[in-house]
Amino acid sequence: MKLGHLTRRGALALIAAACVATTAEGAGLPAAAAQATAATATDSLHQASATLTDQDGKTFRLADLRGTPTLVSMFYTSCKMVCPMLFETIGLTLGVGGEAARKRIKVVAVTIDPDRDSVAVLRKTANAHGLDARWRLARTDRDSTRAVAALLGIQYRKLASGEFNHSSTIVLLDADGRIAAHTNTLGETDPAFVDAMRKLLTAQ
Repeated sequence: MKLGHLTRRGALALIAAACVATTAEGAGLPAAAAQATAATATDSLHQASATLTDQDGKTFRLADLRGTPTLVSMFYTSCKMVCPMLFETIGLTLGVGGEAARKRIKVVAVTIDPDRDSVAVLRKTANAHGLDARWRLARTDRDSTRAVAALLGIQYRKLASGEFNHSSTIVLLDADGRIAAHTNTLGETDPAFVDAMRKLLTAQ
């Protein structure tokens, strides 16, 4: 029996909630990363040293996003349910944010599975989801992946099956790389998050 659209969303939301429930220790973080907390409102993620490579093979750092409000999240390409829903939610959020959001906000999604998510795999995923030039699907080395996750307050743990438990957080960075808002809502837009995005665009 085929699930209705709303029923499917509800089921996926429950799955996402289960993923979010992982603790830092349970997520298998190294000791240093497990003790790290997400960047505060006064910290700039542009200070992160990680070198990222996007689906076009272009390298960049978060500092290269300076001057551009950005939505940042983490995913992995072989994720069949939560991660596609994450992409969908980001798209919905940009859509309801108005013309300013669609024109000015960029998206960076960093894989938590750099061992399998090569540049070619990232490109295939971007094409499969019809992602436009605003989106950068990116990879980095394992240690830098953990560091970026800690800064974003995102937790993940690799399972014996090769899949991952991970939080589905979407983070809004202002033009200076500071965290302006975050949400764990999936499958629909978060009104408070959208409001924060609109206010940020008006202020900057």
